[in-house]
Amino acid sequence: MNNAKTSKIRNCEIVTLSKVNNPSGNLTAINSNNLDIPFTIQRVYYLYDVPGGVERGGHGHKELEQFLIAASGSFDVELSDGKEKKKVNLNRPYEALHIVPGIWRELKNFSSGSICLVLASHKYEEADYIRDYQDYVKFKSI
Repeated sequence: MNNAKTSKIRNCEIVTLSKVNNPSGNLTAINSNNLDIPFTIQRVYYLYDVPGGVERGGHGHKELEQFLIAASGSFDVELSDGKEKKKVNLNRPYEALHIVPGIWRELKNFSSGSICLVLASHKYEEADYIRDYQDYVKFKSI
């Protein structure tokens, strides 16, 4: 696992998941424990019915890492490591954005009907969140 205080945007990457093509519809399966993702999935949740113009995220995590997947539609993920910023567009259900601990993320520009599927390495724990960007920058510089 990456150290949250020293993690960089370059540690976050798009991962292409397996895709089984079938005339009756495609299938993507996800296995944890280093088969498809480098952590054991402890929590799964999804964002949907996000109104136009609304942003989600707006936080960083001290320990949690995630895979974000556009299960339907598309959205942008803006990442920051306190020094560099990067925008990633997710729009394919067989691609996941791996976000390591210590990266600030904001989710924006949700298309109509989009679904953001999130696979997380930890169960929800409020103490793991950094919800203010200035507090995040201080955390990264300590």
